[in-house]
Amino acid sequence: MSSLARMPWVIKYRPKRVEEVVNQEQAKRVFLPWLRQWLGGKPPEKKAALFYGPAGVGKTSLVEAAAHEYRLELIEMNASDFRRREDIDRIAKIAATQSSLFGRKKIILLDEVDGISGTADRGGLDAILELINNTRHPIVMTANDPWDQKLRPLRDASLMVAFNRLNERDIVTALKRICEAERIECEHDALKYIAQRSEGDLRSAINDLQSVAEGYGRVTLDLVRSLVVSRDRQYSPWEMLRNLFMSKYAWQAKRAITHTDLDYETILQWINENIPVQYSDPSDIWRAYEALARADIMLARIKRTMSWDLLSYVFDLAGPGVALSRKKSKFKWAKYQFPQKILMLARTKETREIRNAIAEAVGKRVLVSKRKFLSDVLPFMKIIFEERPDYAARIAIAYNLTDNMIKYLAGPRYQAVKEHMNMLLLRMEKPSTVSASATTRESKRKEAGRGVRSRSKRSGRGRQTTLF
Repeated sequence: MSSLARMPWVIKYRPKRVEEVVNQEQAKRVFLPWLRQWLGGKPPEKKAALFYGPAGVGKTSLVEAAAHEYRLELIEMNASDFRRREDIDRIAKIAATQSSLFGRKKIILLDEVDGISGTADRGGLDAILELINNTRHPIVMTANDPWDQKLRPLRDASLMVAFNRLNERDIVTALKRICEAERIECEHDALKYIAQRSEGDLRSAINDLQSVAEGYGRVTLDLVRSLVVSRDRQYSPWEMLRNLFMSKYAWQAKRAITHTDLDYETILQWINENIPVQYSDPSDIWRAYEALARADIMLARIKRTMSWDLLSYVFDLAGPGVALSRKKSKFKWAKYQFPQKILMLARTKETREIRNAIAEAVGKRVLVSKRKFLSDVLPFMKIIFEERPDYAARIAIAYNLTDNMIKYLAGPRYQAVKEHMNMLLLRMEKPSTVSASATTRESKRKEAGRGVRSRSKRSGRGRQTTLF
């Protein structure tokens, strides 16, 4: 048997041209102008692109097709290859900053970047950001779920390109084309069954097709029913919402929220902010929020009492409770939004960390709890720093506040506070001289035998400056 005959069909029939990538037109409209700008010699503002979407929808295939069509040298690395800084410096950084031996332009693919750990692989993430800043060639990264907090720096530095899960018709068309190329008898209903079980994953559908075709020489409905099983997939947040709101039965709604890797509070937040996006009737919205509120109460009770056997009630209320609240609203296509609360917390994370650091540093010195300091003391500190930079400078020195803390407290008066701090520090470092008259008076007192002990020494070490 030849090597071509033994080759997996997902590789053998991988797209060679961009137009052959199945039903990702929106992704192509975003990606191709960005790539052509690179090829035209004018690197775009975002030097990297981040492809994100479910598995098996063509993220890697689009990069490989573009490399083949535009005759680019493809440098590909998987998550296991760039966990450490030295791996990236050894392979990707050299490729990104040097020209090809034969003068060909390059494109660098970092596959599955969401597989990097935020802590153990911190050096890898930092190295990728450095690679993006210094690259002379386009960099494409892929991820199934790019919304993890650890990937925020990569999101900020990249052009975001969304990929959608493929529909059943597109998968059937692709499978039929492969059957014709392999000259294999296939029934349309059998291909449709494979497409349904793949849940939008073309790669798994092709693998199922190959396993049946090579084993039996034909693809019939009876064969695929007995051999092909449904895959237990993890839904992205948008897929979770779509499946939830489309559910007609309780088991469908419950399956939607239990087949995602989001934590329980995040699931509730996604549903909370998208109920009015999907439902239009006020009574439907009221019923959905009533069910979601009860789910939130139940989750709080679980955390308080550690009674995790009650978790199934959270799923029942947040899933079927919300989905079956729709009585009058017609199902419509809706563009679900990322929870604004999560975005706000992400944007204010640094500010909250600085605020908490001030509470840690100053709260223990003024003998109040962290909560008491944040509610009662911190507001007055901000007023002092904004209205009295001279006095604020004394506080900053006394409590050894960092620049970030001073910026947080002083806001636009930051420079004024820093100037007063510099003046105070210079005054504290400058040796003070004892006036001649004071020295004379002190000598006379000693000669007269008054026994008055001087409060200042003639050694010239200087008097201590009082901050308050």
